[in-house]
Amino acid sequence: MSLNIPQEQFERALRLVQEMRNQVAKAFVGQDQVVEQTVAALLAGGHVLIEGVPGLGKTLLVQALAKTFSGTFARIQFTPDLMPADVTGHTLYDPGSGQFTTRRGPVFANLLLADEINRAPAKTQSALLEVMQEGQVTIEGTAFKLEPPFMVLATQNPIEQEGTYALPEAQLDRFLLKVLIDYPSAEEELNVLKQVTGGKIGDKLSVEQVQTVIQPQILSTLQVIAANLRVDEKVYDYALRIVRATRSSPGIAVGAGPRGAIALIRVARSAALLAGRDFVAPDDVKRYAIPVLRHRVTPAPDLAIEGHTSDQLLADLLEKTEAPRL
Repeated sequence: MSLNIPQEQFERALRLVQEMRNQVAKAFVGQDQVVEQTVAALLAGGHVLIEGVPGLGKTLLVQALAKTFSGTFARIQFTPDLMPADVTGHTLYDPGSGQFTTRRGPVFANLLLADEINRAPAKTQSALLEVMQEGQVTIEGTAFKLEPPFMVLATQNPIEQEGTYALPEAQLDRFLLKVLIDYPSAEEELNVLKQVTGGKIGDKLSVEQVQTVIQPQILSTLQVIAANLRVDEKVYDYALRIVRATRSSPGIAVGAGPRGAIALIRVARSAALLAGRDFVAPDDVKRYAIPVLRHRVTPAPDLAIEGHTSDQLLADLLEKTEAPRL
């Protein structure tokens, strides 16, 4: 059931979210689909797993997104020796006062970049689980709520690279989307080359040209608006049929759970807002089905050996699942 959103309020929300997307694109050259998916996840209040080889601008993307809403930004470089307390925080004894003081970890931010999360062992990766699920951190038995909006953007290198660990399935399921960043096109790479070497020292791209569009409180309002866009019963049914089909497809060994359908509707609402509609269309569901489900399904072993990916299997499944007409 959706709220009755006044047209003027909806149009203002539309202008703001589109301007956020445009501002991120100023720093993150090209890769329009990646930018849109990341902004959509933020509007849906979800977390994103970003996969790509090093050097494709994953950190820049997160920094630019944080600047658009003046959000606090923190980065954790995951390494094999990283401890859970390095992520969440810990208590220290102060000899001067004779008291224990709490030192908050880097998770206390609006946007947390967990860089190369699959380079740390499972115990440290799982330290993020409570934070992602509950929006709070427990330090020495005391729970600390995080200030909304809160979003984890975790980057990982492809699993075939040396020194990486597979993420636990429970943690994978907490990510709303898995976004793949591929190499840019020749034209996009040329633009990056000119931007980096244009009278600058070093090889770093910056977010100087990105302007702040809103404040964190306004972003929370935009999230509420997105969460209340209209969804027809036929669209609910379509999303559910897609997810349930992953559990019976002969090419998929493990299908998506109930959280898959929930994530699909959540992000489809954000996609509708970005497209300028106050209702979710079947195309919104279809367009986001692969990024929502690619990390929630496991290809059958024989197909995986032959090189078939979850993206290919999901694309075939979508072709066989009839979309409704509204």
